[in-house]
Amino acid sequence: MRDDGIVLKNDLCYARYDKYPVNKGHLLIITFRHFDNYFDATDEEKLALINLIDRSKVFLSAKFNPDGFNIGINSGEAAGQTVMHFHCHVIPRYTGDVKNPRGGVRGVVPHKMNY
Repeated sequence: MRDDGIVLKNDLCYARYDKYPVNKGHLLIITFRHFDNYFDATDEEKLALINLIDRSKVFLSAKFNPDGFNIGINSGEAAGQTVMHFHCHVIPRYTGDVKNPRGGVRGVVPHKMNY
Protein backbone atom coordinates (compact mmCIF):
# COMPACT_ATOMS: atom_id res chain seq x y z
CA MET A 1 0.00 0.00 0.00
CA ARG A 2 1.22 3.50 -0.82
CA ASP A 3 1.70 6.23 1.81
CA ASP A 4 -1.46 8.02 0.56
CA GLY A 5 -3.54 4.90 1.25
CA ILE A 6 -4.23 4.23 -2.43
CA VAL A 7 -3.96 0.52 -3.30
CA LEU A 8 -5.20 0.76 -6.91
CA LYS A 9 -6.02 3.59 -9.28
CA ASN A 10 -6.70 4.65 -12.81
CA ASP A 11 -7.07 8.10 -14.38
CA LEU A 12 -10.50 8.84 -12.88
CA CYS A 13 -10.78 6.94 -9.60
CA TYR A 14 -8.81 5.15 -6.92
CA ALA A 15 -9.29 2.39 -4.36
CA ARG A 16 -8.32 2.43 -0.70
CA TYR A 17 -9.26 0.39 2.34
CA ASP A 18 -12.41 1.53 4.13
CA LYS A 19 -11.71 3.21 7.51
CA TYR A 20 -14.65 1.28 9.00
CA PRO A 21 -14.47 -2.07 7.20
CA VAL A 22 -17.37 -4.49 7.17
CA ASN A 23 -14.95 -7.34 6.44
CA LYS A 24 -11.21 -7.91 5.98
CA GLY A 25 -10.17 -6.22 2.71
CA HIS A 26 -13.20 -3.90 2.38
CA LEU A 27 -12.28 -1.34 -0.32
CA LEU A 28 -13.79 1.97 -1.34
CA ILE A 29 -13.51 3.10 -4.94
CA ILE A 30 -13.60 6.90 -5.00
CA THR A 31 -13.65 9.27 -7.93
CA PHE A 32 -11.02 11.99 -8.15
CA ARG A 33 -13.66 14.47 -9.36
CA HIS A 34 -16.09 15.54 -6.66
CA PHE A 35 -19.78 14.82 -7.19
CA ASP A 36 -22.44 13.34 -4.93
CA ASN A 37 -23.66 10.13 -6.47
CA TYR A 38 -23.40 7.53 -9.20
CA PHE A 39 -26.05 9.19 -11.34
CA ASP A 40 -23.88 12.31 -11.66
CA ALA A 41 -20.91 10.33 -13.01
CA THR A 42 -19.87 10.71 -16.63
CA ASP A 43 -19.83 7.66 -18.89
CA GLU A 44 -16.03 7.71 -18.69
CA GLU A 45 -16.14 7.69 -14.88
CA LYS A 46 -18.58 4.77 -14.92
CA LEU A 47 -16.24 2.79 -17.18
CA ALA A 48 -13.28 3.67 -14.94
CA LEU A 49 -15.31 2.48 -11.93
CA ILE A 50 -16.09 -0.86 -13.57
CA ASN A 51 -12.42 -1.27 -14.48
CA LEU A 52 -11.37 -0.65 -10.89
CA ILE A 53 -14.05 -2.98 -9.50
CA ASP A 54 -12.63 -5.76 -11.70
CA ARG A 55 -9.06 -4.95 -10.68
CA SER A 56 -10.14 -4.84 -7.02
CA LYS A 57 -11.54 -8.37 -7.31
CA VAL A 58 -8.20 -9.65 -8.62
CA PHE A 59 -6.26 -7.73 -5.93
CA LEU A 60 -8.48 -8.87 -3.06
CA SER A 61 -8.60 -12.48 -4.26
CA ALA A 62 -4.81 -12.66 -4.29
CA LYS A 63 -4.40 -10.94 -0.91
CA PHE A 64 -7.33 -12.31 1.16
CA ASN A 65 -8.81 -15.26 -0.79
CA PRO A 66 -12.48 -14.39 -0.12
CA ASP A 67 -15.34 -16.70 -1.07
CA GLY A 68 -17.49 -13.96 -2.64
CA PHE A 69 -18.04 -10.21 -2.96
CA ASN A 70 -20.68 -7.58 -2.40
CA ILE A 71 -20.43 -4.45 -4.55
CA GLY A 72 -22.53 -1.57 -3.33
CA ILE A 73 -23.31 2.07 -3.96
CA ASN A 74 -25.42 4.15 -1.58
CA SER A 75 -27.02 6.97 -3.57
CA GLY A 76 -28.77 9.59 -1.46
CA GLU A 77 -29.45 9.91 2.27
CA ALA A 78 -32.55 7.68 2.06
CA ALA A 79 -30.28 4.93 0.71
CA GLY A 80 -27.81 5.34 3.57
CA GLN A 81 -25.27 7.64 1.91
CA THR A 82 -23.46 9.63 4.62
CA VAL A 83 -20.42 10.86 2.68
CA MET A 84 -21.58 13.08 -0.16
CA HIS A 85 -18.67 12.29 -2.47
CA PHE A 86 -19.24 9.37 -4.81
CA HIS A 87 -17.76 6.07 -3.69
CA CYS A 88 -18.42 2.39 -4.29
CA HIS A 89 -17.91 -0.39 -1.73
CA VAL A 90 -16.18 -3.62 -2.72
CA ILE A 91 -16.67 -5.96 0.22
CA PRO A 92 -14.99 -9.36 0.30
CA ARG A 93 -17.23 -12.05 1.78
CA TYR A 94 -16.12 -15.17 3.60
CA THR A 95 -18.00 -18.38 4.24
CA GLY A 96 -19.41 -18.12 7.76
CA ASP A 97 -18.96 -14.33 8.15
CA VAL A 98 -22.72 -14.12 8.76
CA LYS A 99 -25.11 -16.88 9.77
CA ASN A 100 -27.22 -16.71 6.60
CA PRO A 101 -25.95 -14.60 3.68
CA ARG A 102 -28.96 -15.39 1.47
CA GLY A 103 -30.37 -12.18 0.04
CA GLY A 104 -27.03 -10.32 0.04
CA VAL A 105 -27.54 -6.63 -0.64
CA ARG A 106 -31.29 -7.06 -0.16
CA GLY A 107 -30.37 -6.92 3.54
CA VAL A 108 -30.51 -3.13 3.40
CA VAL A 109 -34.23 -3.70 4.06
CA PRO A 110 -33.95 -6.60 6.55
CA HIS A 111 -37.52 -7.93 6.32
CA LYS A 112 -37.11 -8.19 2.53
CA MET A 113 -33.82 -10.07 2.73
CA ASN A 114 -35.03 -13.66 2.85
CA TYR A 115 -37.26 -14.71 0.00
